[in-house]
Amino acid sequence: MHGMSDTKLPGNSFGLDDAEIHDFYAGRSTHAHEIFGCLPSGDAHRFCVWAPNAAAVSIVGDFNDWDKTAGSMERYRGLWVRICDGAKDGDNYKYRIVGADGKITMKADPYAIHAETAPGTASKVWSPFGYEWGDAVWMKKRAETNLLRSPVSIYELHPGSWRAKEGYDYPAYREIAKELAVYAREMGFTHVELMPVNEHPFGGSWGYQVTGFFAVTSRYGTPQDFMYLVDTLHQAGIGVLVDWVPAHFPKDSHGLPHFDGTWLYEHAHPQRREHPQWGTYEFNYNRPEVVSFLISSAISLFDRYHIDGLRVDAVSSMLYLDYGREGNFIPNKDGGNIDYEAVDFLKRLNTSILGGRPGVCTVAEESTAYPFVTRPPYDGGLGFTFKWNMGFMHDTLDFMSIDPYFRHGAHDKMTFSMHYAFAENYILPYSHDEVVHGKASMIGKMHGDYAQKFAALKLLYGWLYGHPGKKLLFMGSEFAQFIEWDYEKQLDWFLLGYGTHHGVQAWVRALNRMYASFSALYGKDDSWDGFRWLNVLDKQNSVFAFQRSDEENHIVCVYNFTPATHETYEVALPAAGTLSLLLCSTDPAYGASDGGAGDGGAKNVRVKAKKQATAKAAPLNGQPYAAALTLPPLSALFYTYILAK
Repeated sequence: MHGMSDTKLPGNSFGLDDAEIHDFYAGRSTHAHEIFGCLPSGDAHRFCVWAPNAAAVSIVGDFNDWDKTAGSMERYRGLWVRICDGAKDGDNYKYRIVGADGKITMKADPYAIHAETAPGTASKVWSPFGYEWGDAVWMKKRAETNLLRSPVSIYELHPGSWRAKEGYDYPAYREIAKELAVYAREMGFTHVELMPVNEHPFGGSWGYQVTGFFAVTSRYGTPQDFMYLVDTLHQAGIGVLVDWVPAHFPKDSHGLPHFDGTWLYEHAHPQRREHPQWGTYEFNYNRPEVVSFLISSAISLFDRYHIDGLRVDAVSSMLYLDYGREGNFIPNKDGGNIDYEAVDFLKRLNTSILGGRPGVCTVAEESTAYPFVTRPPYDGGLGFTFKWNMGFMHDTLDFMSIDPYFRHGAHDKMTFSMHYAFAENYILPYSHDEVVHGKASMIGKMHGDYAQKFAALKLLYGWLYGHPGKKLLFMGSEFAQFIEWDYEKQLDWFLLGYGTHHGVQAWVRALNRMYASFSALYGKDDSWDGFRWLNVLDKQNSVFAFQRSDEENHIVCVYNFTPATHETYEVALPAAGTLSLLLCSTDPAYGASDGGAGDGGAKNVRVKAKKQATAKAAPLNGQPYAAALTLPPLSALFYTYILAK
């Protein structure tokens, strides 16, 4: 058994930051991870845990042979502290807590930076230091970037099932790093978004039921390995967003539940405590120490790992007291259903993250019409940078599932999003949630025969990249994976050997490159100044056209959502000028078939879009000019629009 000591350190006997402790209890701490957990302290390690109602706490682990009598901890201002000699990186440990209820539990460290790989549940001694970053150029550029005026195209992925190595239980952060950086850059994505990387016991939760809010999952490597992944992506010019889950936590006994024999992190009232849909516990945002815990967890991801953004999961469940409760809830003090404490927490979270880190972002997965999600807190908002536009996603997918013959009756599904497009700063997501649980893959959702499905998917992605808002695609969707996503299997990369799948991938690559090349497509995402309907009322033909503009350029986007060909379709235009074709989804470079010319694709008729067209004085749809275009079946077309001088 290694020795243990009570070595005296400067300040209080444990070297703790009393000011940060004060802020922790006030709900103002942003760096509680510099107090709690296991941290190097000279030649020893300091262990510190918040368990104010415990009768006794011991630190037990590999370094003291898990001897419950050897690691008794001392109380200090409601905390339990011990300085230990002999602990080394990789040692497992837990807290043995004699709770206020008299029960003895073995708890993982809520602030641990590293953890035993599941099914193990211990925390690990590990230094957060020692990695030499090489992303200084990226970090400088990030600080100078206004994301609201920049192209943002996000590739969402699950690290464990993107690519797998034969013979491995899990892929490794370092093995993913270079391959992912090359792929994301080659495909033209500006960011990757990782599904939750915080430690979690059950792989089937995909990381959304977290036990280690300060640890990255050891399934794929060490904290420094994850740093390497982020660093490698940064050096390739790719930003990194991470999903983060402050709404709830699982009931696993080694985690946060009933931590010191009382309901410490969760609500004491049973009607508020449990989330009925997920079988998890909800955080108590009315407790200042819980607020400090969660905000510090978020900050640690930015400061320790250089991430560029957080997507906050399940925000709606946090905002509404009656979320998923079928009317069985405790109202707020005014009799309403808004959780005021959760609102205050989210405002403080966003202020803490965004206030001192220029160029980073926070993203809300919020599925209701809660107002001002992306407005600053000082102006009455929650303070997020972006919000997922779930309405856009649902409406467009519903429309694409309809037989084109009947799409005229659902025309408004493709236009309704423009009624609220500028109410928030939106990301348009086709995420993992849409390709699981029997919902079918993205290609599987498209109506029609084989050829029409591929034409329709390319058309839909064309709509995504033309529509105001930032972009997000889930892995596999970029090459039309047939089967739903399975977290236990890697993507079906072999499909890229087929021209149809390779064509979809080439189309997404071309869309990303076009998107980044023309500021008209991203520079004014939040204003009608950047968008103009040209053809919007043609329900019978399911054809739409609109113009994206800024001070630099103009792009005309035209869409034909039926398998019919239009040889001379008149598109309204606001001024004289010339249209030059940028991209057409039915070009042979993007697959073998255009979806047919009114015959289901059987004849594989190739209809070519016009390379150029001239706007002529001919009033149409309230505009003084028009240009005649050829619209192939099920096609998306993009033209540069050079105004006549």
